[in-house]
Amino acid sequence: MKRSANARQSGAAPRGKRQTPKPAAPASETAPRSGARAQQTRFSSRLRAWGRHHRAMALDSLFRLVRYPLGNLLTMLAIAIALVLPAALWLTLDSAKLLDAELDESASLTVYLDMGIDAAQAARIEEAVSADGGVAQTRMISPEQGMADFQQSLGIDDTLAGLDDNPLPTSIVISPQDVEPAAMAELAERLEGVTGIDEVRVDLAWVERLRHLAALGRRVALALGVLFGFGVLLVVGNTIRLAVESRRREIEVVMLIGATHAFVRRPFLYSGAWYGAGGGLLALGLLALGNHWLSLPVAALAASYGASFTLPQLDVTGSTILLSCSILLGWLGAWLAVTRHLSSIRPR
Repeated sequence: MKRSANARQSGAAPRGKRQTPKPAAPASETAPRSGARAQQTRFSSRLRAWGRHHRAMALDSLFRLVRYPLGNLLTMLAIAIALVLPAALWLTLDSAKLLDAELDESASLTVYLDMGIDAAQAARIEEAVSADGGVAQTRMISPEQGMADFQQSLGIDDTLAGLDDNPLPTSIVISPQDVEPAAMAELAERLEGVTGIDEVRVDLAWVERLRHLAALGRRVALALGVLFGFGVLLVVGNTIRLAVESRRREIEVVMLIGATHAFVRRPFLYSGAWYGAGGGLLALGLLALGNHWLSLPVAALAASYGASFTLPQLDVTGSTILLSCSILLGWLGAWLAVTRHLSSIRPR
């Protein structure tokens, strides 16, 4: 009796009754679930959160601009003025290109034949000139037709009627294949060697001057575009710098809880893009207004010289390029300003 009581007090199992161990829980129930599916879910969640943050920052930056319309409108107007000047100069150069194309079509050489050549000889000379590879088209002008055109251009129909002989020779007007000055000069040298041709006249000095002016204008437009582009960067950068300083405490707090520079930079980049978009739209409006304002005087001036001319306008491609450049400049100016000032901000 004493032995069994001691056994019960010590917790030992009585003889003949052996305890069976409990089965261990399966490893799938104790170990945490992990694998490719959980990792994919976390990545998609981060991607959705990244997209939501971009949308939220874009809308928040837009609302901040709308909250102070006057000051932000003045900033966009400064950007628009900086974009209008090079764009207007570029449009002027496009109109000069159209004029240059018309001059290329009217470029010609005038061949004067020897005095005393009859119509049959003049026809044979015209055939020889047309056979040259550099000649596209020829037109013969008889002495009588030349005198009539000369009198009509001067408005003196009866003054030269008393002349005994017609002093004008037979001439051939040539339209060359290549309107480059070097090619036309080479063609003139070849034609001077043809028998019966007295003189070949080529006057392209004024065309060369116009082309040199057009090349100079393109370089000036490019230089102005780069210069005013830097102006847009400065305007946007200064505006974004003030916005960063006004939200300095907020930036320090979010950086203190672990926000990255990209997270902090994002709303300011959208603000710069909105500034650029607004400035680009205002620039397009100013260009359209200026074109409408100047179209009538320019058309009247061209009509006074007996020509028709219209001011060129930006098409869809040109408008898209201008707006894209404006947005890119606004984004770049904001990025430079925020990156520079974030390096000096330390959370306390």
